[in-house]
Amino acid sequence: MNTMYFKFELVRLIRNKRFFFFSLAFPLLLFLVIGGTNKNATADLGGFKVNFLVFYCVAMAGYGAMMASMAGGARIAAERSVGWNRQLRLTPLKPSQYFTGKVITAYLMAALSIAILYLAGLALGVHIDSVVDWLEMTGLILLCLAPFVGLGIFFGHVLSVDTMGPALGGTVALLGFLGGMFSPLPTSGALHDIAELLPSYWLTQATHVGIGGPVWEAKGWIVVAVWTVGTILLATNAYRRDTARV
Repeated sequence: MNTMYFKFELVRLIRNKRFFFFSLAFPLLLFLVIGGTNKNATADLGGFKVNFLVFYCVAMAGYGAMMASMAGGARIAAERSVGWNRQLRLTPLKPSQYFTGKVITAYLMAALSIAILYLAGLALGVHIDSVVDWLEMTGLILLCLAPFVGLGIFFGHVLSVDTMGPALGGTVALLGFLGGMFSPLPTSGALHDIAELLPSYWLTQATHVGIGGPVWEAKGWIVVAVWTVGTILLATNAYRRDTARV
């Protein structure tokens, strides 16, 4: 990957204050307000129950990571609006280097969001007994972000700056709700059946691994894999169509 391009991506990322707020501060505020005011409540997660503060800490870590990984699409839309992508195509930068830069910065922001929620949880008394559980949970969360990174890149190449905000915010909120990130989902019924077909549901299940939940079943791996391949194809085709119009 072009080192200068990657450094430039990081600088632009750090200077984007709006992105930092919605990707990092918003999930943290949700955790502090909702989790903090319900710290003595209990969350029923189907097969087991945990303290609500613990549930909301890991849930918002997943939600913030999902939001951060998709929000890179907003930067792509902004770049297209000012013709920056057109300028990049006149340089020796390869498409593979372009995508690699976008993916790495998306994961860096997601990792930062996860770290912030973990630290906030520890500060408020969230405790997970095993370091292995922490690592397994974090690894599954990062793995599950792949389809959201692809979806964000796809949005960035098909939506304008004006439509990107509502589309991104609405999609993240809907996926978060259907994934059971804001409150536990019922263990059966139509809503549960729909949720199991979404990567956000399995992202939520990944966060439960650290607090007593089981590791993904085969269906989870299949759903995440299918969504990952699908969003990569969508992002690639959108990039090619965008390039062809120049």
